Amino acid sequence: MQPASDTIAAVATPPGRGGVGMVRISGPRAAHIAVDLLGHLPPARYADYRAFRAADGGAIDHGLALYFPAPHSYTGEDVLELHGHGGPMVMDLLMQRVLAMGARLARPGEFTERAFLNGKMDLAQAEAVADLIDSASHTAARCAVRSLEGAFSAQVHGVVERLIHLRMYVESAIDFPEEEIDFLSDGHVTSALHTLREDVDALLKTGEQGRLLRDGMTVVIAGRPNAGKSSLLNRLAERDSAIVSDIPGTTRDVLREHIHLNGLPLHIIDTAGLRDSADPVEAQGIARAWKEIEKADRVLLVVDDQSGVSEEDRAIARRLPQNLPLTIVHNKSDLSGRAIGQWDDELGGHVALCAKHGMGIELLKQQLADHMGYHGGEGVFTARRRHLDALQRARECLSEGQNALSERRAGELLAEDLRQAQHALNAITGEFSSEDLLGRIFAEFCIGK
Repeated sequence: MQPASDTIAAVATPPGRGGVGMVRISGPRAAHIAVDLLGHLPPARYADYRAFRAADGGAIDHGLALYFPAPHSYTGEDVLELHGHGGPMVMDLLMQRVLAMGARLARPGEFTERAFLNGKMDLAQAEAVADLIDSASHTAARCAVRSLEGAFSAQVHGVVERLIHLRMYVESAIDFPEEEIDFLSDGHVTSALHTLREDVDALLKTGEQGRLLRDGMTVVIAGRPNAGKSSLLNRLAERDSAIVSDIPGTTRDVLREHIHLNGLPLHIIDTAGLRDSADPVEAQGIARAWKEIEKADRVLLVVDDQSGVSEEDRAIARRLPQNLPLTIVHNKSDLSGRAIGQWDDELGGHVALCAKHGMGIELLKQQLADHMGYHGGEGVFTARRRHLDALQRARECLSEGQNALSERRAGELLAEDLRQAQHALNAITGEFSSEDLLGRIFAEFCIGK
């Protein structure tokens, strides 16, 4: 990549008062700024205690200056870090001085973007930087570090290498037919395709776990009025988040709670009781409930176990989006006399509990954790929806290639499917990426990173 012609700067510590604040500078003028601001260029990678001077020679602050000459820096460019006192006025004065010396204010994520463009990390590693900063649990942080260290990228590169070798074999057989390689029936291609699909499937499974660690699972609590939905929300959230009343239709809007379940983020949404209502306010709440259900990863259909699963409950279950995972929660088991437990039938999974007294809640939490699919392990890395979409595209291309080989005996079509599969995998690490994609990714970062 061509080095950037401009120099960027930003306050890299959170706004507000703090013991230490840091201004980061990257670009060709970093060394000149150091000389003008500090009086000399600090030794490379050495913490140098200096006064930060204003234009008139007066001290703005005293602190540590660290200079990282290119290419051995975070961005691959000359980088200067100024560590001073963390007062907002001090940081503002220091930034004004740096900008007056020829730097410009960095865009969100621009330091990491330059690190990617200068080959210091690939795109999946760059995204892991933001995921590490935004981690909502210790488990998510550890997985983000694994992605940052290249665990995800290494697995993707391994699949791409095997895919390239298969492409070379297929395309050479097409280009040099005089060699008389019958690759359509020699078994090597079929076996290699099968292995590649298994590799991509394994990446998809691990990547889905990583997505859950990053984004969490959205669970909607639904059901008829007075089934105990709000009581269940309060028990899962471990606080009185929702108003509990015997009056039907108390909940008229969407209530949201964010909890951690065995280290996994879980977004729980309580909704209005589902029924036909002439009340315009309640009807609007019911409409919002169905919108949330359409976006859910799982639905907890709460039923009053005193009356069991009614026809109205079955009608709600039939109206749910196709293939949406469903757990039927039999609440008020203390009144119905049913023992706490779980079972499965044609409707889905069932859990009997008492939300009012907390009996059976741990059983439901364990079931939710099992459905999230994460059971620990050091091989999990953070993943984003775009990574899973790319892996799914690669898998579809490999499946098309298998069809081209087995059904149509079309070597040229197989070669094109393999090329498209490689194209999809390369988009994960950034060997292929559009400017629009890069813009969207790095715009999510905080300023100064």
